[in-house]
Amino acid sequence: MHENGRFGPIEWARAGRPMPSEFMSGDQGIAVDLDGEAALFGLVDGLGHGPEAATAALRAVDAVKRASSERLEVLVQLCHRILGGTRGVAMTLARIDFATNTLAWTGVGNVTADLVAKAPTGVAIRSSARLTAGIVGYRIPEIRPAQTLPIRPGDLLVISTDGIAEDFLQHIDFAAHAVVIAEELLGKHAKETDDAMVLAARHRGTST
Repeated sequence: MHENGRFGPIEWARAGRPMPSEFMSGDQGIAVDLDGEAALFGLVDGLGHGPEAATAALRAVDAVKRASSERLEVLVQLCHRILGGTRGVAMTLARIDFATNTLAWTGVGNVTADLVAKAPTGVAIRSSARLTAGIVGYRIPEIRPAQTLPIRPGDLLVISTDGIAEDFLQHIDFAAHAVVIAEELLGKHAKETDDAMVLAARHRGTST
């Protein structure tokens, strides 16, 4: 479950695997190029693991891809409506607009998103997405409008499901390609007790 690409100035990669002994992962990813003007990224974690978790997550991914130009909070509400009767999901979405160099993000549940930058001491966490408690498809509070912040060349967006152990951000090698960063975070920090997925998206500056 590995994918990577380049959307405008953004180089991205995703790495994931089901829980050991399982064949289907309830952790699924989203990466959509929005007409060369913006990029939409996200991770969806179906509750628990196994086929039913995967079914819920894939249904959410499909809904987001079909309506990808909508505002992030609208996408979360859309998923909430169509996931009734499923296990439900945790999900976090992030949109990077190329012209304004801004990042907007929102999430429900425990799929974390952090914007990190290289610092003399290693890694500086510039910002972390404010997540709302709840389960998409079961019970969600009113979704606040997505938080927006500047993203600069060199910054790295990292989105991870709770199958990735928490202290992983200090171990990022900023010299590496997004593919290597995603693979290393998955390889070194995935928990044995859950599905795991991580997405890394780096702003490379000019899109030439």
